[in-house]
Amino acid sequence: MTSRTTRPLVFAGPDAAAFAQAQLSSDLRSLAVGRWQWSGWLDPKGRVRALLQVARLADDRFVAVPRGGDGETLATALMRFVFRAKVTIATLPSLRVADGEAQPDGFAHESDDGAIVLGEGDASIRVGTQDDGDAWVGRHMRKGFAWLPEVVLGELLPPALSMERLGAVAFDKGCFPGQEIAARLHFLGGHKRHLRLTRSDEPLREGQTLRANGRDVGIVLMHAVLDATPTSLVVLDDAASQEDTIENDGVRLHVLSTFDA
Repeated sequence: MTSRTTRPLVFAGPDAAAFAQAQLSSDLRSLAVGRWQWSGWLDPKGRVRALLQVARLADDRFVAVPRGGDGETLATALMRFVFRAKVTIATLPSLRVADGEAQPDGFAHESDDGAIVLGEGDASIRVGTQDDGDAWVGRHMRKGFAWLPEVVLGELLPPALSMERLGAVAFDKGCFPGQEIAARLHFLGGHKRHLRLTRSDEPLREGQTLRANGRDVGIVLMHAVLDATPTSLVVLDDAASQEDTIENDGVRLHVLSTFDA
């Protein structure tokens, strides 16, 4: 597994909480200092421009860790919506995502060496300059914590990334971009693609389109060899997942688990 890097965003200032609340999909006002939660930034059509882990490190300071994509591009896009709000948006340098020791689930802090530590209960991740191992990748795949290849940014809807299960979308917090579409899917259903963990007889490529019977049925988000087996976290059509084995241009996939929307 190759090391993954990310450029976290920092929202700071008296209006940081209000700005994050208005733009991101989770309820950031309810996030206590020293805690983190899943969130996202959606476009007006409800598609996910960024999947984020957001930590509140002070009353007026939030750090958002993008799960894929370019943090600088994301920050530039968000700056267009600042208007007169008393908030600054900055990006940290490109940092490694690495394993950390067990920390309480939802716990967040900045370590002495400047790393952002996000607790998961049985483990944590450290976003900093040190490379302390990448076992977190397999752990996150098994938990359905996606990392997004560039090609899917702005293409997938929240149910495909299991964002409601993660608490990354709140429907009782007021307006945010894409809220109407996200709420319609939540209350009326009808989305036919979900996040799934699969194994295959040959390695796949992150960002690779999955095809069956001559049509596109999904896409690979993450891939790693886990327990000596090529394993992928994918978004897959519900109809295709009904088959015990899916033929993807000669490569056989088997669904190990499906994550709720």
